Amino acid sequence: MFDDVSIRFQHVTKQYHLDSPVSGGFKNLMLHLPSQVKAIWRRQPFRALVDVSLEVHRGECLGVIGPNGAGKSTTLALIAGVLRPTSGRVETRGRICPLLELGAGFHPELNGRENIVLNGVLLGLTRREVLDRLDEIIAFSELGQFIDAPLRTYSTGMIARLGFSVAVHLNPDILLVDEVLTVGDEAFQQKCLRRMQQFRMRQATMVFVSHDLNTVAQISDRVALIEGGRLVDIGEPSRVIGSYQNRLRAA
Repeated sequence: MFDDVSIRFQHVTKQYHLDSPVSGGFKNLMLHLPSQVKAIWRRQPFRALVDVSLEVHRGECLGVIGPNGAGKSTTLALIAGVLRPTSGRVETRGRICPLLELGAGFHPELNGRENIVLNGVLLGLTRREVLDRLDEIIAFSELGQFIDAPLRTYSTGMIARLGFSVAVHLNPDILLVDEVLTVGDEAFQQKCLRRMQQFRMRQATMVFVSHDLNTVAQISDRVALIEGGRLVDIGEPSRVIGSYQNRLRAA
């Protein structure tokens, strides 16, 4: 059904340290050297992902579910190249559009129209390409007269709308979506879903992280369940979602 692999994780582990021995700065380190040295030895690494292997094929939508802190957003950040694995290998094929933090890169003193151009260029388009799509992006955002107001006057939801509108007009090969369908009212959310379905129709690959299990079931070809940084199940959506719901009830 799917031609080739767009995303491949090979035994991927991502490890963090929960605290830093120099969190108080160099001066604090020197003034409290004995206790800081002990803190270094006491530090325990936190593994956000542990030995995860999976493949996502071109044109496939993989839903990713799991409790808070399970490693879902870390998975998307590794695909996007924002993070690098501590061990293992992450391979991607094609142009990636991450809808991870909508509005990242926007400038508060620029208006909406100017921020569209700025964000589009940061996401890989030429200025000419952004200007060619400007009217369509503005119409999709439904911001009306606010498009010419400075971004510092926008609500969080308005910024998210603008960020989503820019991102979905980039025509990426891989679309990464992290809980962004909560922006706006229900009508706007449905419009976002329809846009994502259009990506699927043209064989774009999607990885979709959400706690909304109904939406995950609606748009995913397969679902991956991550708990405690480990991939504990992957497969047909209704089966994996049902397994996750049973785990939640048991817990």
